[in-house]
Amino acid sequence: MSTFTILLGGDLIRTPRLDRQVDGSRVIAADSGIGHARMLGLVPELWVGDFDSVPADLPADLAAVTRLTFPAEKDKTDGELAIAAALERGATRLVLAGAFGGKRADHAFLHLALGLRLAEAGTDVLLTSGAQEGIPLLNATAGFDYADGTLFSILGFSELAGLTVTGAKWPLDEVEVAFGSSLTISNEVKGRLEIALGHGRALLLAHPYPLPES
Repeated sequence: MSTFTILLGGDLIRTPRLDRQVDGSRVIAADSGIGHARMLGLVPELWVGDFDSVPADLPADLAAVTRLTFPAEKDKTDGELAIAAALERGATRLVLAGAFGGKRADHAFLHLALGLRLAEAGTDVLLTSGAQEGIPLLNATAGFDYADGTLFSILGFSELAGLTVTGAKWPLDEVEVAFGSSLTISNEVKGRLEIALGHGRALLLAHPYPLPES
């Protein structure tokens, strides 16, 4: 399996779990996402974008990364272009680091939808901010390694059918979920989490680390 980490422009914190997830991967930065490289101790092999949001005072090793430059007026975001570059280089697994948050909610939504599309096409995809992570759910059964008490939600991008959730505080058994329903929001892991989906498009959003108290 060829793993690529794509550094995107959303929020990102460094955690031991994230370090393990990106360890040994090849790295491509999307425009401002290169700002995360220093924090993670990574040097990308490629930097993709129109470079309209380059972080100030980049260290010399990051400023010297090979650039693949695109015009500001283009049909794809810098993130999608970086993902395309990884796939062209043989990526079979993608860690989309910085996929959530940031100043652009439209970009965050794109990353969620794009992650689903890539997974359906056969690419293993993890979306992460360090604090939370998203995993596309395909029409199959999948198990997850989250500790007891981990908060998670299942985000439906369509109507869902045959959804079964075990190893959770609120299990579900072959339920149908209307598009836009909050039924699958804010559950907790209790045991070994397993999710089976009969039909539909959905993504697991989990918080491996405790949420900050407000």
